[in-house]
Amino acid sequence: MMNNKVIDFMGVRHITSGISIFLVVASLISIFTLGIKGGLDFTGGTQLEFLSDKPISIPKVRAVLDEEHLKSPTAVLFGSDLDVMIRTQDQMKTKGQEFINKKLTDGQIVEVRRPKQGLIGFSEVLVIANSSIDKIQSSGVFAHDFGHTTYEEENKNVLVAIENPLDSIYVDYLIQKIETATDTKIELRSSEFVGPQIGDELRDKGGLGLLAAFFVVFLYVAVQFQWKFSAGAIIALVHDVTITLGCFSIFQWDFDLTVLAALLALIGYSINDTIVIYDRIRENFRVLRKMASLEVINISITQTLGRSIMTSMTVFLVLVVLYLFGGELLNGFSKALLIGVIVGTYSSIYIAANITVALGITKEDLMPKVVENSEADTLP
Repeated sequence: MMNNKVIDFMGVRHITSGISIFLVVASLISIFTLGIKGGLDFTGGTQLEFLSDKPISIPKVRAVLDEEHLKSPTAVLFGSDLDVMIRTQDQMKTKGQEFINKKLTDGQIVEVRRPKQGLIGFSEVLVIANSSIDKIQSSGVFAHDFGHTTYEEENKNVLVAIENPLDSIYVDYLIQKIETATDTKIELRSSEFVGPQIGDELRDKGGLGLLAAFFVVFLYVAVQFQWKFSAGAIIALVHDVTITLGCFSIFQWDFDLTVLAALLALIGYSINDTIVIYDRIRENFRVLRKMASLEVINISITQTLGRSIMTSMTVFLVLVVLYLFGGELLNGFSKALLIGVIVGTYSSIYIAANITVALGITKEDLMPKVVENSEADTLP
């Protein structure tokens, strides 16, 4: 290998450092200004599961969801081509209120209350401003799908008590619209609401998981190699995660639990590539004792370059297939890892190794320590 051409990776380390600093700063600016668009797992929302009487067209279902202006909607098949799951960040009760407001020709719903005592069997009370009982009744808005209704006037507002809750009214309306668009009959299997409190808990635990992963990696590399290598590995991982998050912030892609899982997988993938390079650097420092640190690092990276490229390309091709055919639920996961594999391969060479150079790594740092008072010292 010594007779082969050695690539001068460290010769352009100042340029690559500038590129990395620019990308990290741009990512941080985007994260703190635009923020990260949380998915359903973190913001709360609704998940619907239903069964159709014949194979259903998912593109037509998605067209209905877009027409209804639902927030970050996804529609996927699961189990069979008859089972459909819809996820959206919208609350069905809020969409139900918007649905009624569109139908009201006079007045608008300004509040939704719980029924007071004496209204047994009613689920909600709608407070409609700028209207009257006669106008509401004559419009026929509450003539269908709302169950029993009762009307009352209060301080120039009209109180409409309805038997069926707003969320079920809107879900029924949405299913009817999907049935018409897809020419199918649909049976609703479940309708679940994910509260934002659960999302906050998942976000906090996910953040702790990332920090724990960084800490464990730091300890492992410090024990197996040396603290300068450990610092380089951690800075490279922070670099990878920050740029990946920056892409999600800049393009406002949904960040959900699958993306969080991708970030944790990225940490494992990136540190694996870094460890391979570090191990070769350590071996060469002990063998090539007369060479300068930059030369040893260039030789080590050159020797492992083929393995790094082949490993990254294999993973990259699998992720491309996953992105193209994995469906909407795995879209964020595959995008995060596609970005992470590219950035991680780059950082293992130009960030992790570069940091060790900046910290002044020398062959003395990696020489085996001589054990004092060993048996060899007692020999004549």
